[in-house]
Amino acid sequence: MKSSARYSRRQLAALVIATSLLSGCATDGSDGSGPGACPPVVEYSREFHARAAEELDLLLEGSAIAEMLNDYAVMREQARICTVAGW
Repeated sequence: MKSSARYSRRQLAALVIATSLLSGCATDGSDGSGPGACPPVVEYSREFHARAAEELDLLLEGSAIAEMLNDYAVMREQARICTVAGW
């Protein structure tokens, strides 16, 4: 009886996983606002860019924040390309 109980749990786990994976496919709205849509790119003024550059210069070389900002710049460029391409 133990083996059949274990088998039922495995079946249940597989069903839960399959349902979860398949339900993720149905979340994209037809209006393009779902998870597959391009994220918005916030526009900053020249003054804001200048202020951010000054603050970045004050950080220690190799700081975690500077590294995160580099990653953020890459993500912004990817979002911009996504928007232009109409994905």
